[in-house]
Amino acid sequence: MPITRPSAADLRFAIALSLGGAVGFASLAAGQISPGAPDEESPSSGRADIEAEGDATMERLRGAIARRKAEPQTGPTVMPEPSEAERRRAFEAMRSHTPSPAMKARAVEALEAGKDRFATERAAMAKRLEQALGLEAPDMKAVADAGPTPAAKGWVPVLFASSSMPTATLRTYAAQLEKARGVIAFRGMPGGMTKVAPMAKLTAEILRLDPGCEGPACAMRDVQLIVDPLVFRQHGVTRVPALAMIPGDPALPYCEREDESPRAAQVVYGDAALSGLLEEIARLGGKEEVRDAQSRLEGR
Repeated sequence: MPITRPSAADLRFAIALSLGGAVGFASLAAGQISPGAPDEESPSSGRADIEAEGDATMERLRGAIARRKAEPQTGPTVMPEPSEAERRRAFEAMRSHTPSPAMKARAVEALEAGKDRFATERAAMAKRLEQALGLEAPDMKAVADAGPTPAAKGWVPVLFASSSMPTATLRTYAAQLEKARGVIAFRGMPGGMTKVAPMAKLTAEILRLDPGCEGPACAMRDVQLIVDPLVFRQHGVTRVPALAMIPGDPALPYCEREDESPRAAQVVYGDAALSGLLEEIARLGGKEEVRDAQSRLEGR
């Protein structure tokens, strides 16, 4: 059954009944009215008084609401319009203002300093972006300064890899090659040599310290990735992963290499840890080639 609000008339009638009943019981208790005796005053008179008082209360409430709505809103509602005299005084004050050479010089100096800082930050951001996308190699000088300088004649561990390898495996090798100062080599780029974006994305996924980081400000591992089909052909590498200790700098551009660039004496294959691949090269007779890489990998 739905619940409805009583109207004002019903409310007044209910109050009248309640008050009438209370008066009747009070009279009976005092012995003023005997049961069954006719009342000197009609019951409708008390009800009329109560209704009149209720109507007066409602009228007062309506009047208060109407007066509240009719009151003006406090506070300004529009912007004050200045007078002509006020405008004239304002313009005269602006014209009579004496510029300060010292303040102007400080402003110019701050502007130039801001331009220099902006140019420096923009260059640094552009370099980080290129490194994150794989368009520029990491700062190898900083990597070299972080540890002992390698000998002029040395061997660089080169991991032959492919974009078909799991990213988690490539990230693990990158972490190990960072300690051994190695290089990751790819035969080609995913999507073809004419598409740089897939290779840049793969490079960022491999080298990011935090795999969930996005953007050019992410910290990257100091490992160089190269795309070099020639080094694959020179060493006869047909499956990956594979490891070789290549003398010299395997990351040199083609135009800076000799016709017969040095090659590794051994190439080992297998999805094993870098330490295990180095031990296998040492077992095959390359103890001298892997000595420095093993020392750096083990932190000695």
